[in-house]
Order: sequence, then structure tokens, then C-alpha cells
Amino acid sequence: MATAISLRGAPPAAPRARNSGRLVRVSPPQASLPRGGARVGRRSLSVSAAAADSSSLPPVTGAPAWDALGGVSVLAAGTGDAVPLTDLWDPTEGVAVVALLRHFGCFCCWELASVLKDSMAKFDSAGARLIAIGVGTPDKARILADRLPFPVDFLYADPDRKAYNVLGLYHGLGRTLFSPSSANIYSRLDYIKKATKNYTLEGTPNDLTGVLQQQGGMFVFRGKELLYAWRDEGTGDHAPLDDVLSACRNVLFLK
Repeated sequence: MATAISLRGAPPAAPRARNSGRLVRVSPPQASLPRGGARVGRRSLSVSAAAADSSSLPPVTGAPAWDALGGVSVLAAGTGDAVPLTDLWDPTEGVAVVALLRHFGCFCCWELASVLKDSMAKFDSAGARLIAIGVGTPDKARILADRLPFPVDFLYADPDRKAYNVLGLYHGLGRTLFSPSSANIYSRLDYIKKATKNYTLEGTPNDLTGVLQQQGGMFVFRGKELLYAWRDEGTGDHAPLDDVLSACRNVLFLK
């Protein structure tokens, strides 16, 4: 089963059967094998120049995710400065957990941000840098950072959803409102209530064009190599944190 990444403007590959793996670890890039055991469902394993909707998957090619992200910049929540996404970790051996939230006014994303914040020490011990990105502007990101709270130095805004499009994250109204995967939130209601005690809709982007249909995801990189990819199939369908941390810790054994 090939995990693939397509560059913006790259020619489409020959059609292939849709992949049924949800959870992907890629190591090395030319010998990609899906893993994930029990959690299996329809999921794109490609990084596409156009986001997938609920009825189609991106084409499969062989270009690496690092190259696909080369032209993507995000805005630092604290300063508003534009920063190339791939400048946020060491391109040789640096380990980065790139967590993409739906948007800063999504209550499930406040839950995810709370989980990530509570896990900062675990990421540090695994030698990984956390990079949390949300759809919206830096001022909206600061609302989440101030009220949750969340460390602003690890938070970035992507108002045009460029990283989401390049990484092939799902996009479609059906996934936001009707995805069976969204039912997972009911098993976490107590934690969601705790995480959103200071929640406000003020974090929602002013321009809602395409925002409410956007899904998130989680990616682990070691330098330029993509080790782990998870694309939310519905609202609140977040990557299992134990799997993300496992991907980070495995890097320590490979060094």
C-alpha cells in the first residue's frame, strides 16, 4: 500500500484503487506501509494540491510531503509574522508534531488543543516540537490561546487553509455534519466540557467561506521525512495521542 504525496501542479498519477487505511506511518519514504490495527476506515493517504471532499480522494504520486509544504507559510499567533512552515523544525533530524485544528472557534478543536497542551511534557521527552495550526487569523488564534489557555509560541494561523489543501485534509459539509466518525465525541463529553469551560464563538473566523467544511489532521515529521499521518474523517475525529507519541518515540530508537 503506497502512501503518497502530490505537489501543487504535479501531473496526476495513473488511477489506483482507493486505500482503506486510516493510520499511516511512512518510513522510509520509498517503502511506505500502512499500520493502525483496529481503527480502519476510508482515508486518503496522499498529500494533494486540492483538499479532498467527502466523495473523492486525491491522486496518488510519489513526491515527499516536505517538498509539497515548501511554499506554505503560516502566521505566528503571537506576532502575526509569516513563517515558512518547514522552517519551524530542523530539516535534518528535528521531530515535529504538526496538529491542524479545524478553526479557532471549533469547540472540538479547543478540546484537542487542551489535550495537546496537557501533553507538552510528553512531547518534550520524546524530543518533538509541537506546532498547532488553525484556520483563521492571528487575533482569533490569540482568543483560544488566552482563554483556554494555550502557549502562544506553539500556535499558528492559516487563514487561507494552504497547509490543509497541500496535506489533502478532508473538506465537505457532509463530513462536518453527518460523518459517523464524529460520533466519537460522545465518549469524551466530560473532557470536552472541562476543556471548553472558557470557550467562546469569538474565535470563529469572520470569513466563513469553506471554513465550516474543513477537517483537521495530525502529522509527525523527522526532518524532511513524514513518519505519521492522520486525517480526521469528521468533526472531532482526532488522532489517537498514544499513536502520535509512539511515532515520536520510535525516532529515538532509530538514532
